[in-house]
Amino acid sequence: MTVPFTGPPTRRRADPLLPNAWIVAKREYVERLRSRLFYVSTLFLATLSVLVAFAPLFVRLADRGTTTTIAVYAAEPALVQRSIDVMSGVLNATSGSGQAAPFTFVEVQQSIDLATAVGEGTYDGAIVAVRDASGKIDFTFLTGASIGQDRVQLVGIGALAVAVLDWTAANSPTGGSVFQVPGLKVLAAAGPSSSGAPLDRSEIANRVIVGIVFVFLIFITLVIYGMWVAAGVVAEKSSRVMELLISAASARQLVVGKVIGIGLAGLTQYVGILVPALLTLAVENRVSILLLGPSGSIAPSLTALTPALQLEFGAFFVLGFTLYALIYAAAGSLVSRQDDLQMLALPLSVMAIAGYILALGALSGAASVLVRLASYVPFWSPFVMLTRLTVGRVEPWELALAYASLVIAIAIVAVVAVRVYAAGVLLYGQRPGLRAIVGAIVNPAT
Repeated sequence: MTVPFTGPPTRRRADPLLPNAWIVAKREYVERLRSRLFYVSTLFLATLSVLVAFAPLFVRLADRGTTTTIAVYAAEPALVQRSIDVMSGVLNATSGSGQAAPFTFVEVQQSIDLATAVGEGTYDGAIVAVRDASGKIDFTFLTGASIGQDRVQLVGIGALAVAVLDWTAANSPTGGSVFQVPGLKVLAAAGPSSSGAPLDRSEIANRVIVGIVFVFLIFITLVIYGMWVAAGVVAEKSSRVMELLISAASARQLVVGKVIGIGLAGLTQYVGILVPALLTLAVENRVSILLLGPSGSIAPSLTALTPALQLEFGAFFVLGFTLYALIYAAAGSLVSRQDDLQMLALPLSVMAIAGYILALGALSGAASVLVRLASYVPFWSPFVMLTRLTVGRVEPWELALAYASLVIAIAIVAVVAVRVYAAGVLLYGQRPGLRAIVGAIVNPAT
């Protein structure tokens, strides 16, 4: 039996990424590093990063001269008065003449909800003293957002002084009960905490600083460098360079090359910004001691920059930039003039700006429903999830979900972006209509 001949089988044209994609990436990288804007922006951002790195020192400087108001309650009026008198005398002994007292203690009634009062800022903290049947005094210290570990330690010293004087008053010199060390339970009624205990204000500042710096760098990477990708495409179209490029390389090779080249340029600038900041963090404790004395020592902000956090930031840096760069490349291919690109700048930046705002709201450490959901959305997770990692608790499955959604989104957007780019770069002097764009996505040229 003879089989009719139907002609040779059709094959899709081979489209390997290398070496064309690498050539395009190298060209984009060199052009960005040779521009004056690159050096000016790097210098500005490096200076800004140094100022941000000194934020814990600024917090300590601002904290000097403030008075902490602490409410005191006990079932025994005599114990309340003794606690106020002793703690005021001991904890305010170091304040000189003309200086504000570091602590103010006020008596409150049992009907007051102390946790709510501290949480709302009526008091900076609250002490509840309870005497058990054996005579031992247990103190519970409810702390507000303005109280850190340094002041908790001072209150612990005051509680010990109260117990000593109370035992001395209740026992004669010739004999009596055995002295019992008072208990001190510290609970965070407001503000960031670790296992229920309040964090030191400098440690809080350290975590917030890391979150701000990371979110700021991600925002710069996604928006500014994304615009570089779009502007590069438009410049090539307006100068007719695209005719030469598209004849020598495929749309896929051009898109991938631009994303890699400009991404490496952004990474280079990131290193130039990060190195001065790290050097500042390394010396900030010495500067603090020099300005504030031995008591002005602060925890180095580098303690919040764990290796795991650095790896997570690197992953969000790469994935987030890739996603947004693909979108900007496709958008840039749809216009032929820089003026038209400026009209697209705001709509393209809206998603990133929304993520940036949500991330700033998450810096308090509170994971609201909106913040939690936003940390799983691919267009926002590089901002919000990164902030949650620095100042709050993130479950492993949440991090895995954020990464997985980003990878899936990149795969989908990459296919769409390459097809839109392929249709857009060939239309000089005109804007492709919606039908042409949809047609290019559904039925790409082979």
